[in-house]
Amino acid sequence: MSEKTPINKGNYDMETPERLALFEKYRALGWEEEYQAYRRNWVEYAKNQCVSEYPLLGDIELSTVCNLHCPMCYTITEEFKKSVSKQFMDWALFQKIVDEIGGKVPAVRLSLRGEPTLHPEFVSCIRYCKEKGIGEVSFLTNGSKLNKELFVEIAEAGASWITVSIDGVRKTYEHIRRPLRFADTLQKLKDIHKIKAQKGWKRPVIKIQSIWPAIQENPSEFYNTFEPYVDLIAFNPLISGYSSHDISGVVYMDAFSCPQMYQRLVIGADGRVLLCSNDEEGRCILGDVNKQSVYEIWHSEALEKVRRLHKKGAFRELEVCGLCYLPRETKDKSAFVNDREIIIKNYV
Repeated sequence: MSEKTPINKGNYDMETPERLALFEKYRALGWEEEYQAYRRNWVEYAKNQCVSEYPLLGDIELSTVCNLHCPMCYTITEEFKKSVSKQFMDWALFQKIVDEIGGKVPAVRLSLRGEPTLHPEFVSCIRYCKEKGIGEVSFLTNGSKLNKELFVEIAEAGASWITVSIDGVRKTYEHIRRPLRFADTLQKLKDIHKIKAQKGWKRPVIKIQSIWPAIQENPSEFYNTFEPYVDLIAFNPLISGYSSHDISGVVYMDAFSCPQMYQRLVIGADGRVLLCSNDEEGRCILGDVNKQSVYEIWHSEALEKVRRLHKKGAFRELEVCGLCYLPRETKDKSAFVNDREIIIKNYV
């Protein structure tokens, strides 16, 4: 068993134990036993380097298109614009993928590099996943289209979990997430909270997350602003140098082993399968679901080669892995949310 397999690295909550427990409880509603097995396997498969029949999570990118231009986002870089075309996933291709993995892959995430709610069949995609036996359907959104009417459609289609990126409050948020307005986004979350209360809905659970620099001056203000209206509040340390290929100053973990190749398979909007969720520019393509099955790619020699490189500690032979934040060492820094201490693991 590898002791250097970081599980869920890079995303940290600011929560009380009580709210964390409720988030997990509501996330599991309706498929409690399967959910517990899914989360247990998420850790154990990675730690024990176990290749299951199918991945535990299918990342299905509905859109590479985004309607914002956030200054810290890799999608605004020239490298990304040159290597990734703007498009939505074809509906027939989406159906092909879900037809295969339905009842076999417990969870699907309908987002990656773009804004998924821009997809013209977005709600239908959620509904189709649920009809085919996917336990958890989640997505990350900037919240720009998440009004009351769309939220109800999303909830009734069966979405389990929505993560909204909210970087800071007031002017900080509006500087980063332009042209969105902070008051509008906060009101959307208030409206969603009210709808859930009126209808007695516990799901979809609502998580918000921020990059740490946007809230570091007053994390309590950020937390207290949103706590009454959402289920979970989290943050990510800023990954510096995302647009640079210079890794000369990076300090790596000893004996690093990536968990993703035992947890998830990442399918781009064009059907090409990326090495992982951090291969934003598609530097390492494992296969193409237009021509292959998910099963074939998950058990392919291309992916097995990557697993072998990681097992022998040679992950830096792959450009994507050398540039990735997961193998990087971190340095702990403490902060306080109200009277609770939290730890920020900044990258070295």
